[in-house]
Amino acid sequence: MKVPVLAINYKTYNTSFGVKAVEIAKSAEKAAREYGVEVIVIPPATEVRKLVEVVSIPVYIQHADPYEFGAYTGWLPIVALKDIGVKGVLINHSEHRLRLDEIVALVEKAKKYDLETLVCADTPIAAAAVSAIRPTAIAVEPPELIGTGIAVSKAKPEVITGTVERVREVNREVILLTGAGISTAEDVEAAIKLGTAGVLVASAIMKAQNPEKVIIDMASAAARAYTKR
Repeated sequence: MKVPVLAINYKTYNTSFGVKAVEIAKSAEKAAREYGVEVIVIPPATEVRKLVEVVSIPVYIQHADPYEFGAYTGWLPIVALKDIGVKGVLINHSEHRLRLDEIVALVEKAKKYDLETLVCADTPIAAAAVSAIRPTAIAVEPPELIGTGIAVSKAKPEVITGTVERVREVNREVILLTGAGISTAEDVEAAIKLGTAGVLVASAIMKAQNPEKVIIDMASAAARAYTKR
């Protein structure tokens, strides 16, 4: 994973599937190329193969399970992801919480198959604990702000600075992102100024009337803020 980062979690909005999903991914690819930002798209599992085939930017999956191929009805073995060209896995989002032992198992399995991992954490202490297992990146996301349009970088900047401080005591290399309520280019700039390397964003793009404009504005802000820092 390069920095700065704009990671777009598609969730399961009506724009997360079909033609709209492809359009948003292509807009993300355009922004990545224009501003030199690592723009990652994270669609539902049904859309992953399609997006891998139409864009060159990293495509992550929203969840996987730490299994090999076998009798695991209803589960998604992480080993299958390499075959379809997935670059990484989003782990422990607040809408799909996991126990710490499950997070550890997933991160270790992902490393086995050279897949990147973006692990969500809700507090600085949780982020520090997760950093010890050396994922590719951690996104700090207070769950009470997710989807509110109130950016953590504005409402709770101490969560970001506290995360940076605690995580760096344990792991100097892991990439840190800010999530929860990120809605504008200004929110992106604020998050990077507070010490993280980018953002994890969802509804501000997926529910926008003009997703491409929001992506371009955020990618531009990320590049500008990271260069200044």
